[in-house]
Amino acid sequence: MLCAISGEAPQEPVISKNTGILYEKRLIEKYIEEHGTEPSGEAATTADLLPLKTDRTVRPRPPTLTSIPALLAAFQNEWDSVALGTRTLMEELARTREELSTALYQNDAAKRVVARLVRERDEAREALSKLTVSGGGGAAANGDAMVVDSTQGLSDELSTKVNDTHQKLSKGRKKRPIPEGWATGDHVSAFKTESSTSLPFSQISGLAIEGQGSFAAVASHTGDVAIYAIDEGKVERQLTVDDPVTDELWAGTRLIVATAKGSVKLIDGGKEVLSVTEHAGAVTALSLHPSGELLASVGADKLVVFYDIASFQPVGRTYTDSALTTCAFHPDGHLFAAGTSAGAIKLFMTTTLEEAAEFSLGAPVQSLVFSENGFWFAATAKGQTTATVFDLRKEGEAAKVKVLEAGGSVAALAWDFTGQFLATVGAGGLTVQQYAKASKAWTEVLRTSVAGVDVRWAAEGKKLVVANVEGVVTVLAAGE
Repeated sequence: MLCAISGEAPQEPVISKNTGILYEKRLIEKYIEEHGTEPSGEAATTADLLPLKTDRTVRPRPPTLTSIPALLAAFQNEWDSVALGTRTLMEELARTREELSTALYQNDAAKRVVARLVRERDEAREALSKLTVSGGGGAAANGDAMVVDSTQGLSDELSTKVNDTHQKLSKGRKKRPIPEGWATGDHVSAFKTESSTSLPFSQISGLAIEGQGSFAAVASHTGDVAIYAIDEGKVERQLTVDDPVTDELWAGTRLIVATAKGSVKLIDGGKEVLSVTEHAGAVTALSLHPSGELLASVGADKLVVFYDIASFQPVGRTYTDSALTTCAFHPDGHLFAAGTSAGAIKLFMTTTLEEAAEFSLGAPVQSLVFSENGFWFAATAKGQTTATVFDLRKEGEAAKVKVLEAGGSVAALAWDFTGQFLATVGAGGLTVQQYAKASKAWTEVLRTSVAGVDVRWAAEGKKLVVANVEGVVTVLAAGE
């Protein structure tokens, strides 16, 4: 008969009434005193121990440590302590292993759930991007395609505002002279760097000039926006948007930003006051109607959405057959253009959102701008070193009025208010092309090494503002 704790024949054997296990009395009493249980985990007290009567050898009186019996007794006590400690460590090790096994299982299960949800989300997004969109209520041609949503045009009230704006602006467009004091070709050809400012962030996604031309909003994919004073050449203040910013524009003194997470946000007084999420993917571009009462957004989910600026609520929508990359309203407001990742430029009637025409660039459209003359627009595609000028009054290849060489890949375009100057910017530098109405000829009046991802005109065409991806804002102007 051996002790369940020490594994040796006990000197004072006792047996538990609860479990029937044999122990050395001194060991089990010490164990119960410390833990309140037996080593098996069963609750126990010393009253539960029954002594067993066995023949015993009379032990000698406690000797001193100078004798062998004394040393054996000391070794026995030390062994008892080690045996108890080892038993405790084994129990703690077993519990720790169980806890670790449970934690690892839960962690693995959580990762599997997250991976499944991410996969289902990606599959849902892919399925949404492949949906066939129908403008009517009938079935698709193959009978299997899914109809997501029919095109929703503007209300009668908003359509009236759009038509009134069109009539008012188009009526005076042909007779409108170049504003007095506007920049000339000589001014632009003399442009040099007036100021160059490094922002406290990088990964710039674009810039927008405030209506008075005094401030520029420079946004980034990091979710930061800087309000830059053009004349002073410094950052006035910095705003933080929760999501990566893909595009921005000014609506009066308020700033509207598009994000990579599908939302369009209104910022007023430096604070976010409204946010709407109509897109299932990233919002890639914004455009403001000439009336100032209508906002458009396009996204990677192939969706075009119009918003009423007053209520910031969706008032019109339509789907296309490709992801959308950029957009712009016609200067008269009756047409809306959107560039696609398939290289097409689609023109829609603003009031009905019905497709009116289509032009082709052959590669994902990078930038799209209308000329103030009312019948030209310029566009460039990803990787192209040219800017192509299209005539809205023509179709097919005949619509390509001019292909302007920039000498490097073009990231953004900007047409000035008079329609004379077309600026292009990219990693290779900045160029400005001038169109002379009298001679009907194009002339390159400026070429610099100032690189950027976006460019805008300011101060009556007498300044150009360029932002590059590293977060440097450069203002170019003619010297005194």
